[in-house]
Amino acid sequence: MQLTDLQAIYATPFFELISRARGVYLEHWHGNEVQLCTLLSIKTGGCSEDCGYCAQSARYASGVKAERLLPTQEVMEVARRARENGSTRFCMGAAWKGVREGDPRFEQVLGTVREVSKLGMEVCVTLGQLSDSEARQLKAAGVKAYNHNIDTSPEHYPNIVTTHTFEDRLNTIKAVQGAGMDVCCGGIIGMGESELDRLKMLQVLTTFEPAPESVPINCLMPMPGTPMEEQPPVDIFEMVRLIATTRIALPKAKVRLSAGRTRMTKEGQALAFFAGANSIFFGDKLLTAENPGVDADMALFKELDLVPQPSSVAVAGV
Repeated sequence: MQLTDLQAIYATPFFELISRARGVYLEHWHGNEVQLCTLLSIKTGGCSEDCGYCAQSARYASGVKAERLLPTQEVMEVARRARENGSTRFCMGAAWKGVREGDPRFEQVLGTVREVSKLGMEVCVTLGQLSDSEARQLKAAGVKAYNHNIDTSPEHYPNIVTTHTFEDRLNTIKAVQGAGMDVCCGGIIGMGESELDRLKMLQVLTTFEPAPESVPINCLMPMPGTPMEEQPPVDIFEMVRLIATTRIALPKAKVRLSAGRTRMTKEGQALAFFAGANSIFFGDKLLTAENPGVDADMALFKELDLVPQPSSVAVAGV
């Protein structure tokens, strides 16, 4: 989709925009289903990257301590609880630059993926940069989707991180697609970017072939000690406009309300669901940021007549 097209969509009068997005959504999705995803940090802190939003960078005095890679059994305990609470996707994140074939930690992650994939949930991982070989191994182990956000526009990206490039992100996404995994790719708003930057980010996502299977939309959670700790909150109507525009531009993608939901009112979340969001991170914690609790989310679903999306994966040998 052309940038000018996205600008025209985004500039549509608000109620007309969200009504159009709702119409597109109903053409492709069941109107009251929301995918529940659980995100677990399996390796927290100590990352060598300098992403300005991230408390896990070793370069910032954020208070997040470097921890070991979680053993498979500990991950399985969390995954089982997530399944019992209704999650159908389990995403595991590791705070490192990337993985390398032959590294014992990568072999441990592959073993963990094999075990989690037996639970009947979609397995997603976010492990940083990949080559073709590592991507193929993750696919063979049972990974359905790989999360690798592009974060912002190519132009604004160097203001956010300098230890890797925007092109590095795209190369990993190509490796993921080449291995046959779904791409989970979105961005973060509230990092000092312009409206144009947000739309340029979205325009890049529309060029992926195939299109992203899911698009997380994160609102920056300013973390103490990071360069972005003083950034102001994102306006809810800007957030909903972006969700609606994303829904129209990528009608078959799951659009996920990710980080920042603790700053959204119930009414704000309801607007986001109406405008086309149909996936959330579910559970009281993301990688290092707080998230609404399970009980609060289920109460909101009841108020809005929303139901969890059924799993698309068969249980194998639990």
